[in-house]
Amino acid sequence: MSQSLVAVTGATGFIGRMLLQSLIKEGWKVKALTRRPRPDDEFTQWIEGDLDDVDALRRLVKDTVAVVHCAGRVRGSSLDDFVHTNVGGTENLVRASIEQSSPPRFLLISSLAARQPELSWYATSKRMAEQVVSDCSGKIACAVFRPTAVYGPGDKEMSPLFRVTQRGILPMVGQRAMRFGLLHVNDLVAAIICWLSTRTPVRGLYEIDDGMPGGYDSQSVADIAQEVWQRPVHCIFFPGALVLVIATINLWLARLLRYSPMLTPGKVRELRHPNWVCDITPLTRALPNWQPSVQLRDALPEAI
Repeated sequence: MSQSLVAVTGATGFIGRMLLQSLIKEGWKVKALTRRPRPDDEFTQWIEGDLDDVDALRRLVKDTVAVVHCAGRVRGSSLDDFVHTNVGGTENLVRASIEQSSPPRFLLISSLAARQPELSWYATSKRMAEQVVSDCSGKIACAVFRPTAVYGPGDKEMSPLFRVTQRGILPMVGQRAMRFGLLHVNDLVAAIICWLSTRTPVRGLYEIDDGMPGGYDSQSVADIAQEVWQRPVHCIFFPGALVLVIATINLWLARLLRYSPMLTPGKVRELRHPNWVCDITPLTRALPNWQPSVQLRDALPEAI
């Protein structure tokens, strides 16, 4: 499928940038959505617009064999903020894809948070976006990836947490027993490219992390950081009730001062959830050429 044309949303974000680089390296041509003008080159055609711009989305998906939908809102001060972008934007993109004479295969990069939609506005909107894609599965070959926490060079969410481990501290919210998965961005990108490269479109919903049996807990991450940095690393657990109060204040301030908050009561509920571990067996069966290859121990130095 070398030289085939693939459409990408979110191409200027953390995951999208890495995907764009890898697609070009693998010989794909890319059409990518952008909010501001960018110069085209021999590999990439930039389509100016956003997920509300139906005409731009039609130009984006025209003549493509596949669409990878990475764009989404991760900050907001109301459910409507998230639904507008994550659900409405997905509806617009799916509709534009179905309108094509030869509809491209469609991959939604969702989030493991969608497994627990009751926890937050973000999780709710991601589950709703997945439903949009599922409802159109009879008209278009589609799949959903639910990655857990994705990290790597250029990540702005996990890298601050990893950076403070160099100072001997691992700050956490929740219970010591909670377990979670991690996923290096290179492994997620590799899975996307494997999905694009299958002769018969792979359909369905798949959770994805690095395959660590049973996932990680706070102590295992602290032990890895201690081994990498060659210094003691101690877990510090912030009281959940205190963090919840801070998040509530932040939300009200965000509404008053009109900014988009990351720390909200919903985000705190996500952080305190006891189990964010994936079963990647269904994905490795669907994509036999893909296996996660990056472990936290090897990637931690560059992840900061």
